[in-house]
Amino acid sequence: MQKKIIIKSLIDAVIKELDSIKLAAQTTKDHRQSDDLRSEGKYDTRSIEAGYLAMGQLQRLEELKLELQMLEEIPCRDFPPTDQIGIGALVEIEFNNQSRHYFISPTAGGTMLRIGDETVLVISVFSPIGNQVIDLKKCDTFELQTPKELRTYLIRNVS
Repeated sequence: MQKKIIIKSLIDAVIKELDSIKLAAQTTKDHRQSDDLRSEGKYDTRSIEAGYLAMGQLQRLEELKLELQMLEEIPCRDFPPTDQIGIGALVEIEFNNQSRHYFISPTAGGTMLRIGDETVLVISVFSPIGNQVIDLKKCDTFELQTPKELRTYLIRNVS
């Protein structure tokens, strides 16, 4: 699996969402400036609601810009078996005799990518698993308490 493909896929997704939010924000701005939102009575709140919508869109726009910057700064390097896991690591983790591949990222957690024959789940360093694996190495184990049970995971490979 190639990290460059993973990082590029994540960046492309953020850029696509950025473009969509920019268009929506411009549409909202244009709509707010039109005569359609002129108050027609004391209970008419369309203009106020459009203002809230515009604020939310601008906030999301700033969040996406920050996400894009963080993704562009992910190091695309190999992690030798003796190195500790960090941002940019591709980690194979085993639980109940089943292995999954995880890409450690500062953002975009929960994104599922199909790279060749493999499925990679992007996890944030702020997620329960992401938080646990940081600074561990190949063959280390860690435990994670879930609502149902205490799970033990094995780090099978790091690249």
